[in-house]
Amino acid sequence: MKILFLTDNFPPEVNAPATRTYEHCKHWVKLGVDVTVVTCAPNFPKGKLFKGYKNKLIQKEIVDGIKVIRVWTYISANKGFVKRILDYLSFMFASFIAGLFIKTDIIIATSPQFFTAISGRWLSFWKRKHWIMEVRDLWPESIKAVGAMKTGLAIRFFEYLEKRMYKSAHKIVVVTDSFKETLIKKHNLSENEITVIKNGVNSDLFFSSPKDHSLLNSLNLKDKFIIGYIGTHGMAHGLDFIFRSAKKITNNDIHFLFLGDGAKKEELLKLKERLQLNNITMLPSVKKEKVANYISILDVALVNLKKSETFKHVLPSKIFELCAMEKPILLGVEGEAKKLIESYNVGVAFIPENEENYIKKLKEIQTKSFNSTNFENLKKDFNRENLAKKMLDYIIR
Repeated sequence: MKILFLTDNFPPEVNAPATRTYEHCKHWVKLGVDVTVVTCAPNFPKGKLFKGYKNKLIQKEIVDGIKVIRVWTYISANKGFVKRILDYLSFMFASFIAGLFIKTDIIIATSPQFFTAISGRWLSFWKRKHWIMEVRDLWPESIKAVGAMKTGLAIRFFEYLEKRMYKSAHKIVVVTDSFKETLIKKHNLSENEITVIKNGVNSDLFFSSPKDHSLLNSLNLKDKFIIGYIGTHGMAHGLDFIFRSAKKITNNDIHFLFLGDGAKKEELLKLKERLQLNNITMLPSVKKEKVANYISILDVALVNLKKSETFKHVLPSKIFELCAMEKPILLGVEGEAKKLIESYNVGVAFIPENEENYIKKLKEIQTKSFNSTNFENLKKDFNRENLAKKMLDYIIR
């Protein structure tokens, strides 16, 4: 069995799409599948090449048995709509051309950037092979949700492309139950055409462990109650709301830690300086294997998105890694994510971008106790290896 997987993100990038694809493909290789990933030179989210890589026409490597082919793309930081579209289009064409020369039995193309799906569709046509569309983001709805574009001719064209892609795919994989419901209602798709493979956690990397005291000391946070956000600082995450609310936190024992990069990072640094927020520490991204050290020092983990109907359908993947390390979740997301943390009783949810409710819930979670069994149950139910096998079984049957 040969699988060709198209993705714009792949390790050493550490965002959710890169991690999900890598973890799934790694397990498929262990099960005897020949997997080739076509991706670009790692540069997300800063738009700068990672050390040891060049933006060449083509470069090849083997990563844990996965054949990785990196193609040239127009590289831009994760900000600026026109530049990002050029980035996406360049990968669409480059991945299509590279894919023409790869023998495969099936093609998988994954979002969140939608143009990868077009490349998968083209390759399916020219190679006469079925293609699977993995939907990690409801695009272009998510563009409108963050205010990057308003409804107009361009959005209507993207919606037309979206419908064509869903109809042409042999099968569709989505990451939440809400996504499946939306696609069935909006695009009149059959329930049998779609399966849900949610995000999960690599139990070998993320597990309950003592706080890293050397890290605490180096950050001068030893005696603080730490509320931490770890991940992309992007347009969707509404972190400016958290910063402004931090100005109202008068308890000097509480400290906020932000780890990551993204389109809004510079604005947030300026906002921190302007508001003179001494209760916030901001750090750049670290390698995936070091993320657990930073999670270990948290007392509460923050997961936040802007208030939007679209985001009621999402399930942030960081929830699973945080819960695997038994960190209570302070959640600023409605819908499916809220139902998840409440059903497992692993956190407290607040109304997104509602300062009064946020501060109230922040105080509540400080004194609330959580049962470690609940975290263990969630970790077991969302084991990445089991989810990878479930996806493979769906693809090949």
